[in-house]
Amino acid sequence: MTNQSINTLYQLKRSGYQSKTIKQEMRDNLIGFLKKGENPFTGIQGYDDTVLPQLQTAILSKHNIILLGLRGQAKTRIARLMMNLLDEYIPVVSGSEINDDPMLPMSRYAIDLIEEMGDETPVEWMHRNERYTEKLATPDVSVADLIGDVDPIKAATLKLHYNDERVLHFGLIPRSHRCIFVINELPDLQARIQVSLFNILQEGDLQIRGFKLRLPLDVQFIFTANPEDYTNRGSIVTPLKDRIDSQILTHYPKTLDLSKRITTQEVHISKEQRETILVSEMLLDLIEYIAIEARKSDLVDQKSGVSARLTISALENLYSTAERRMLLTGQNKTYARISDLFGVLPSITGKVELVYEGELEGVSNVAQALTGKAIKALFNEKFPNPEKAKKAKKPNPFATILNWFNDGYTVSVHSTVNDLAYQKELLTVEGLPELIKESYPKYSEPEKVILMELVLHGLAEYSQLSKHNLTKGFEFKDLMSSMFEMKNRHEDED
Repeated sequence: MTNQSINTLYQLKRSGYQSKTIKQEMRDNLIGFLKKGENPFTGIQGYDDTVLPQLQTAILSKHNIILLGLRGQAKTRIARLMMNLLDEYIPVVSGSEINDDPMLPMSRYAIDLIEEMGDETPVEWMHRNERYTEKLATPDVSVADLIGDVDPIKAATLKLHYNDERVLHFGLIPRSHRCIFVINELPDLQARIQVSLFNILQEGDLQIRGFKLRLPLDVQFIFTANPEDYTNRGSIVTPLKDRIDSQILTHYPKTLDLSKRITTQEVHISKEQRETILVSEMLLDLIEYIAIEARKSDLVDQKSGVSARLTISALENLYSTAERRMLLTGQNKTYARISDLFGVLPSITGKVELVYEGELEGVSNVAQALTGKAIKALFNEKFPNPEKAKKAKKPNPFATILNWFNDGYTVSVHSTVNDLAYQKELLTVEGLPELIKESYPKYSEPEKVILMELVLHGLAEYSQLSKHNLTKGFEFKDLMSSMFEMKNRHEDED
């Protein structure tokens, strides 16, 4: 019903409007979406065969729902997209605190108003965007916040006795009557507060400071939480868990391509950055590999999870690292490099929770190690294993490169030099341009240069070369000479 010219109870009755519960309303609208082959949960990637079918089943069953999963798995976004299943407008009694249905009034205010004005009772229309309430569960949330309390100021202003129902101030849940109500991070809600939700979920009873109110609240509850075993902040009390009809488990993307699609969909890159900075697919893969490596690292707390926000922030930082170099060197355009990845470390250090061993290593060292493993994973995808290549009967594709370094040559990859100087430095490595040209002849010139740097980083990860951090980049040299230098340095210190 969207005819907003209807503004009295009489007009509403004449229109043939039929009241329905919010769960029935969402069910009907979902049926309409499914029959048309449309998806109300736009922008949610990777859940088509797992989470969304379960979610749709729960809505068709008219259930209250809990979305259970690690951080960064789109739980809150799914909850917000539930608004797409609401009617565009619904009628409410004008001035009602709890969105009273004119055909089924509940509050004392609405009942008294309809009794006084009858068919002339004013009706207003509420848009679906106003029918969504979200509350983050924190230890300081009180029963008064959620359910309500006696308002002494209202009592004094209206000159009412404290046993008069009109002195009540309704909390968030009664004010969400005929709405979607979301509690994020449910385990963080104190157990005694969780207990206050029992009757509302099951029987619809509402008790505020001794007032026995029988308000059959019509609320679609959605809760989100990390799995109980994965949090030390609290847990969901068992009777409350029992009253939540459907529990749906979310998950991280199952493939690299899917993870990459989510990152590129969510990332905030300015038009100017997109036009002036080229980011190769290889670097997009590398960023996803960092998250993949973090999700299986023994140094990272897997119970906490590694959010998709890590890759989103990392990609934004990658663009900005390349942009900063472009501004410093006075170029109009540039392309991101492997070494630019080390400019995204701040995106990693704040996004991973470490176990005790990881804390001993230090978050910065762990972030660098994860980046190194990501580079190694991409290198393995593009080139043969250097250790196996050394022992194979076929000629070692890296032999010329390694021999060049064995002759005492070094290469410095500086993060602040322009693209021409960067390319020129890599082209000095004997055998490196030839390897890339032979392996990937159809790649663009910028991508071939990125592959050249990838080879050096990959050989360093396999301990075929040594890699040293410089103030503004990296230096690659022969492994043995580096070991002798380190030994001599220690002897000098002794």
